[in-house]
Amino acid sequence: MSRFPKNNVATTTLIALTTLSVAASAGADESTRDAAAPALCEQAAYTMGLRYQQQSAEVAALQRQGFALATLRLEQQIDRHGEDADLAIITDLDETVLDNSALLARDMQRCHDYTSWDTWRHWEREGAPGVIPGAMEFLEFADAQGVAIYYVSDRYQENKAATLATLNELGLPQVSDDTVLLLGPPKQERRDLVEENHTLVMLLGDTLHDFSEEFVSKVPLADQHARAEEHAERFGRDWIVFPNATYGTWSDAPLEQWEAPLETD
Repeated sequence: MSRFPKNNVATTTLIALTTLSVAASAGADESTRDAAAPALCEQAAYTMGLRYQQQSAEVAALQRQGFALATLRLEQQIDRHGEDADLAIITDLDETVLDNSALLARDMQRCHDYTSWDTWRHWEREGAPGVIPGAMEFLEFADAQGVAIYYVSDRYQENKAATLATLNELGLPQVSDDTVLLLGPPKQERRDLVEENHTLVMLLGDTLHDFSEEFVSKVPLADQHARAEEHAERFGRDWIVFPNATYGTWSDAPLEQWEAPLETD
C-alpha cells in the first residue's frame, strides 16, 4: 500500500447515483420527497470497488492464488540457491498482508474521503485489520524454510509500536523492530537495505511502487503501463501482485467508453 494525493471522484458514477435517486422519488409527494430520497455524497462513488475488495469471493480467490504462486516460486528459489543461501523476501503490509477495508467502509459510509488519509493514524493505533487469505500460510512456510521476512510498508513511523503490536497479535512471523521498515526513507532505499545482507528473491505488494521506484505515484499512468510491459517477465515470478480495487494512482484516470448511442432492447 502506498498513499496517493486525494482522488477526484468519478463524475459518471455520481451522475448515475443522482439519476437513480431522482427517479426513485419522482412519484413521491412533494412534502415527503426529501425524507424519502437517500442522502448522497461524493464518496458513494467508491462503493463498487470497496464492495468488490471486501466482499467478493473472487478477490479472496485471487489472494489465495497469489500466495499459492508465491509459495511455488519460493520453493523454486530455495532449490536453486541451496540450503545455505541467506534468502529474503519483502512484502508490503496494507492490502497485501493486512485487510484494512473496515476503515475504508466506515469512512465512506460517513461521507468522508479516506484517500485524504487523515483517519489512517487512528486506525494504525487502534484499528483491527484482518489477515489477507493465504498470507499467513505463505509467511509461515517462508519462516519454516529459514527465509528472512521483511515487512516494508508506508505506515507511519510514529505509530511503529502500534503496528508491531498489531502484527504480533495477528501472529505474523519474524516481526521485530529490524524487520518492519516503515515510512521515512523511500521504499527503494529500504529494499536496498535488505539486499545489503541477503539475497532478495521475492517482492509482494498491491501497488507497483512496492516493487520498483520506477512506479512511484508521480510517474504518469501511461509510463507506468509501459514500464509494467518492460518488466512483464517478473510478474508471477519474483514480483507477486495482489488486487486492490479501493485506491491507487489509477483512481482518477478517465474511462474509455464505447461511442455508439445508448440503445436498450
